[in-house]
Amino acid sequence: MPNRATRITARLTERFAPAEVSVTDDSAQHAGHSGARPGGETHYSVRLVSPAFAGRSRVARYRAVHEALAEELETGLHALSLRLLTPDEAARG
Repeated sequence: MPNRATRITARLTERFAPAEVSVTDDSAQHAGHSGARPGGETHYSVRLVSPAFAGRSRVARYRAVHEALAEELETGLHALSLRLLTPDEAARG
C-alpha cells in the first residue's frame, strides 16, 4: 500500500488536475503533540496550484480539499497546512 503522501498526491491530482502539487510529511516536527503517532504520517503541508480554484473563496478551496481527503482524515491524517492557489496567483508569487 502506498504511503499517505503518495495517496494524498494521487487524490489531489485526480480531483483538481493541478499545475503543481507538493505534499510534505511534517509529522516528525510534531512528535509528542496532539494527533501525532509514533509511525508518523499525521501532519502534512500541501501546496496545490490548480485552475479549479478560480472564482472560489479561500474557505471554499479548503473545504474542497478536505472533502477530497475525507478518507485520509478519517484514518489518521490529523493536520493539514494548505497553500491553495490558482495558476495566476502562483505566478504573482
